[in-house]
Amino acid sequence: MKYLIPLCFLLFWISPLQAQYTEIVNSKRPGFSDSPYAVGTGVMQFESGIFYRQNNDLVQWARPHTYGTELLFRYGAYSEKLELNVYASFQEDVVKAMKDLSLLELTPDEFGNYLPYDEAAKIRGLSNAFVGVKYLFFEQKFEDKRKEVRSWKKRTAFDKKRLIPSVGVLLGVHTDLVSKNYKDQLSFRGALLLQNDFTKRFVMITNLIADRVGSNEEFYSYLITATYAMNMQWSFFFEHQGKFPKIRETEFQLGGGLAYLWSQDLQFDISARTNIFADYSHLYFNTGFTWRWDRHVDTYTIKNAPPPPKTKRKKKGFFKRLFGG
Repeated sequence: MKYLIPLCFLLFWISPLQAQYTEIVNSKRPGFSDSPYAVGTGVMQFESGIFYRQNNDLVQWARPHTYGTELLFRYGAYSEKLELNVYASFQEDVVKAMKDLSLLELTPDEFGNYLPYDEAAKIRGLSNAFVGVKYLFFEQKFEDKRKEVRSWKKRTAFDKKRLIPSVGVLLGVHTDLVSKNYKDQLSFRGALLLQNDFTKRFVMITNLIADRVGSNEEFYSYLITATYAMNMQWSFFFEHQGKFPKIRETEFQLGGGLAYLWSQDLQFDISARTNIFADYSHLYFNTGFTWRWDRHVDTYTIKNAPPPPKTKRKKKGFFKRLFGG
């Protein structure tokens, strides 16, 4: 683990520059997975929404209902491949407190005989404050087969390079700048981000994540998201997540949703997800939007351009050089 951060910085500096800017907004919403691509320099992007979560997990039983709003700020800086992330969420929980708070130290297997509650209460506040950096190490390039006019077979054949994904890395920290009801240990998040563009319409994203590292809530997970664009405005996705916490049983979730592109800088979305292969219920609903403030300027150099013409400087005499005449 101690060699991970120096290695990432080394790869950051030796990677070649490649353009990542897209003409239309490139949103992380409405799924949980993250693309390896950055938004592009000069772009500030806001991704926000409201969510509702219902959970009767034995470990999370004290907060069966949660309402909240979230905001992700993305900014492309210094390089087309580099992106800064700031995420915050504000939520309200319906809390059912146990009569004997010492019972919170019991293991999940011991909860069965201790479920009497006091009357429900509500707590609210800033529940998460995350700061991170995302960087694209490798972008897969594809040939434009429309230029192939001699062979219909070559023009329509599947490009095997599409099986090799673009690769990015996300590193960040969950800060403790949250409300007192949500205080937790300072923890870290690292993720390997992969994206396969199988066609211009069908994209698959895979994330391998280590989250809340260094806290009591540490867990590892994977995310697989398949997105299909029906046309220029509508797209839908399906997502599967597996979570492997250190102090509770493995959890698997399945989700899906729709996104509508209102303009090249504005997108609306809606999604839902639930758990599978578990003996408790987990429901999650989310709706929101993505908007970007685009001040991107392409940087390029003209190859094989002729050198500027050389001009001969006229020689000045001694007195003209002396008096500037």
